[in-house]
Amino acid sequence: MNALLDGEPATAPRQPRISVVVPTYGRPPLLLRCLQALTVQSLAHEDYEILVVDDERSDVTHAAVEAFAAGWPPGLLRYLRADQGRGPAAARNAGWRAARAEIVAFTDDDTVPDAGWLDYGLGAMATGRWAAVAGRVVVPRPEGADDRPTDHELMTRGLETAEFVTANAFVRRDALERIGGFDERFRRAWREDSDLQFRLESEAGEVGRCDAAVVLHPVRPERWGVSLRQQKNVFYDALLYAKHPRRYRERVRAMPPWDYLAIVALVLAAPLLALGGASGSAVLALLVALGLVAAFAERRLRATSRRPAHVAEMLATSLLIPFLAVWWRLRGAWHFRVWFL
Repeated sequence: MNALLDGEPATAPRQPRISVVVPTYGRPPLLLRCLQALTVQSLAHEDYEILVVDDERSDVTHAAVEAFAAGWPPGLLRYLRADQGRGPAAARNAGWRAARAEIVAFTDDDTVPDAGWLDYGLGAMATGRWAAVAGRVVVPRPEGADDRPTDHELMTRGLETAEFVTANAFVRRDALERIGGFDERFRRAWREDSDLQFRLESEAGEVGRCDAAVVLHPVRPERWGVSLRQQKNVFYDALLYAKHPRRYRERVRAMPPWDYLAIVALVLAAPLLALGGASGSAVLALLVALGLVAAFAERRLRATSRRPAHVAEMLATSLLIPFLAVWWRLRGAWHFRVWFL
């Protein structure tokens, strides 16, 4: 095994100024694209190190990183596997704890950092004003895309206006130590960055902004029904709400999804009304629920692609999303013992 990819680097001419942590899970082509961008930063190679943390613990990914590292200076790239835990939060913790620099930069394996990303981030952190800094995420349009984005692309674009995301963040190591790093109960790439931001603000200092530090986040191709699979994220909304109820309502979601709750309640009420002899009320409940679903689908389609296949997907998933969202909301509320609507 290449010693450069397992634990401490074999040679380290000097301590790096910044360490880059990249969690990955089963996406070698995307990871290699990210690493290519990271190895051509405007910083000198001896000023930074890259730590790839493989959450899948894959020999294929290990071999891909090892082959890529062979073309670069010793100590630049290190491959790690978390000793325990799963998910990007655990992987990032393993990465920053193994890092040698006092400033830790976080990005994801599906990003393409700009050549000046680390230089600008270091410059912002050098002011000493902030415990952490958020950079700017840019989501380029896919090649051959319609004038109107797909629903999935529109959701990915949300990264461009997010306050703080670990696709592009710089954090002082002592601040991470003070708050204990990421909460590893966040097992998906969802809300673990908001939780980190809120705890940094409460316990370590201000979180600043550096729009000059740019990473591109291309839209990944996804299978049909990605919006259905994403509803599991709501489980972790419950955890974020349990930890930061005031901030959650002020900065994440001000109101519960009353339309989802109403749709589910009306559909569940309809058979009970029918069994009780109120068939007219049962039909009315279903019609109102269908109207709410239609309004939800219309909102999703208002600014998105009108390709027939996309429209069909939006209509079908709009019928199912309220039920999945409420299910995961209730599971999260029960699991984390919080009243979360």
